[in-house]
Amino acid sequence: MKGPRGDRWCLALLFALMIATAVASIRFGAMDFSFSDMAAAAWGWLSGAAGLSLDQRIFINLRVPRALLCLLVGACLGAGGTLMQGLFRNPIVEPGLVGTSSGAAFGASLFYVFGALFKVNLGAWTLPVSACAGGVISTYVVFTLAQTRNEGRSSILRLLLTGLAINALFMSGIGFLSYVARDPAARSIIYWNLGTLSGADWNSVLVVGAATAAGLAPAIALAKPLNALMIGEEEAAALGVNVRRLKWTVLSINVLMVAVATAFTGVISFVGLIVPHILRILRGPDNRFLITGSALLGGILLSLADLIARVTLRPAELPIGIVTAVVGVPVFLSLLSSRDYLS
Repeated sequence: MKGPRGDRWCLALLFALMIATAVASIRFGAMDFSFSDMAAAAWGWLSGAAGLSLDQRIFINLRVPRALLCLLVGACLGAGGTLMQGLFRNPIVEPGLVGTSSGAAFGASLFYVFGALFKVNLGAWTLPVSACAGGVISTYVVFTLAQTRNEGRSSILRLLLTGLAINALFMSGIGFLSYVARDPAARSIIYWNLGTLSGADWNSVLVVGAATAAGLAPAIALAKPLNALMIGEEEAAALGVNVRRLKWTVLSINVLMVAVATAFTGVISFVGLIVPHILRILRGPDNRFLITGSALLGGILLSLADLIARVTLRPAELPIGIVTAVVGVPVFLSLLSSRDYLS
């Protein structure tokens, strides 16, 4: 079904699938919960009953926050991928292309190696703050270096190439820090760069949830300008789009969502890359649908990846970045091999 009505039906289906995957993610893991166990734990928590059992505390304080954080991070990565692909008019762009993810990873690596030397100690928040600061600073560096001498304007191609260079620089810095670090710092750097949701708690859900809401609301409003940008910068400007402001706004929204999400989960690849591809095949290139749909489908795919990571080797768990890469690479290659899609 084409048109706005079909888009609404598709979004409703994605929302239902998101709820179903969230329930499955909460129920299954190193320890499985029955629906009656889930209901009893939820009722005990909501009613303020004292003396919750160990299993109920695991359900409330570990499993539920992890499932919610997974949905939020997936929404950030999916929507960020759509925004960046729309801005660069390139279907192989991912949210971290402008240095956000690599900068966040570099900030986290600095914390692991030199954390004892940091004068500011924020307790459990020091790592997320360091990673988020790294992502924000690296994105600002990319945009600053991409400015041209002609009235400070930056072209899409210059941003793309500068982002690739800065990503390579930060990745080499991460490699150097991994080389000089000793255990357990070296293992922490490697594990964090593979992505993990094991540190999820209610505080991280609140912070990432606030960043997701603050990013998605203006992102949806940018759908029409991004649609106009698809035909070119000069053409979009002729239609009344302030291209420079659009660039700044899209990059700011992307760095807000991706830097905050990465700060709490580490680097998670391919979600922001393949989600917009799948939705374009299903519904076309209209960003009015893609932005919201990518947020929903991103949460679905990341929840499924996290579920696979937790049940494959349970009670141990795989880094979620490994699962997203193993699943994402074949999906991406199959999409690229589709003649209909490439045309």
